[in-house]
Amino acid sequence: MTIRTATSADAAAIAAIYAPIVQATSISFETEAPSVEQMRERIVKTLQDLPWLVSEDAQGRVNGYVYASKHRERAAYQWSVDTTAYIREDARGQGIGKELYGELKRILVELGYCQAFAGIALPNEASVALHESVGFEALGVYRNVGFKHGQWHDVSWWQCTLQASAEPRPLQAFDAFGGHAGGLSA
Repeated sequence: MTIRTATSADAAAIAAIYAPIVQATSISFETEAPSVEQMRERIVKTLQDLPWLVSEDAQGRVNGYVYASKHRERAAYQWSVDTTAYIREDARGQGIGKELYGELKRILVELGYCQAFAGIALPNEASVALHESVGFEALGVYRNVGFKHGQWHDVSWWQCTLQASAEPRPLQAFDAFGGHAGGLSA
């Protein structure tokens, strides 16, 4: 398995992983799967400030991804992020999510972030197990917060302390897989 920074060229593979989750499950609260172009725009926008990583299998195919996004808009939240991870259906249960999260957390610490949060639509035992395995702790549950596929769903919220305190650095000043450099590009 290889983990690397996502590029805009990964949009089709990422969209293919995400589409069946949107269409057939309540794990994502999106109701329409984003197009490849929409996914490309999301990747490029995220990489302006935060990491988006992909995992490749032995054949070089993207088999999972993880990324960070801004936790909230107000300035005092700037040291916290939300995280998201999805694994290709035929690659689940192989530790890919755990490896991706390990790299994401390492990069977030280097960038100065202190807290990571994740929301998990319930039920989702696999995601709960993944988040517990990488150090997230349950905070609470929003009850009946999302309506999809004809029923209401709860979302559990999780938190992982990345480090006690630090000041974030811009992603452009950090090369995720080699130290400091000119930045990451999509």
